[in-house]
Amino acid sequence: MLKDFFYKKRKYATIPSEKAKKNIPDGMVVKCEKCGTITFVKELQKNLNVCLHCSHHHSLSAPERLLSILDDGHFFEYDSDLASSNPLGFEGYLDKLKKDMDKTNLNEAVVVGEGTIGGFPAIVGVMDSRFRMGSMGSVVGEKIAAGIERALVKKYPFILFSASGGARMQEGILSLMQMAKTSAALAKLHQEGILFISVLTNPTTGGVSASFASLGDINIAEPGALIGFAGPRVIEQVIRQKLPEGFQTSEFLLNRGQIDMIVDRKEMKSTLEKLLELHMVRGNYNG
Repeated sequence: MLKDFFYKKRKYATIPSEKAKKNIPDGMVVKCEKCGTITFVKELQKNLNVCLHCSHHHSLSAPERLLSILDDGHFFEYDSDLASSNPLGFEGYLDKLKKDMDKTNLNEAVVVGEGTIGGFPAIVGVMDSRFRMGSMGSVVGEKIAAGIERALVKKYPFILFSASGGARMQEGILSLMQMAKTSAALAKLHQEGILFISVLTNPTTGGVSASFASLGDINIAEPGALIGFAGPRVIEQVIRQKLPEGFQTSEFLLNRGQIDMIVDRKEMKSTLEKLLELHMVRGNYNG
């Protein structure tokens, strides 16, 4: 019959059964932390881990970050063999380090080396929140300080992407010492007039935010990043007051002059290239 050629379209979405959900392979889809939209992992990766629906910036691994900003992804890594020990004999610490090494294929929570951005050479450091939540231990501080020293010798700009929960408690005072160590190295860079660009991503907190992450000649943040020393919940418990809406976000800090600009991840490479071009002439380096 003629009516068999036509049908009413459903105006509602079909909810997959529990059985169908179980048939979806692990790691194929991801749920946005902000809007709850479920997206195929490959689609999210193509968009630099930025949600296609709400533009929430999910975390990037250090290799993914380097691939997104460096020319052809070419990168010469420094000090890749450095790895943390257990100076305080903290129980289970070495096991946790080994687990993160296996998970990330990294020796520590930061990768430092050199590459070019738009043809401009730079020393670049990227912290990886997958490794001990990007916490700063003695090796993290050493690799960053060593990268700054190389920038001094080569007269290259230094660019650092921060992503950290703060100082690493398992290393105690040895971790806290890295705040002064990296800050002192950056003071030398400033004295020589060599550019330091600090890029703060979600989250940048604790001793990292209170030291090198906030000392850039230019401080850039990604949209919606949490930036601060203590977390909002801790502060509210201490002062027993409700904090303002959006407190410690990139947007909140930009409005109060603590950072210089907010840059979408998809615009990060072109923005860095423009900043490097403003500060030096292409090819005029002592490499």
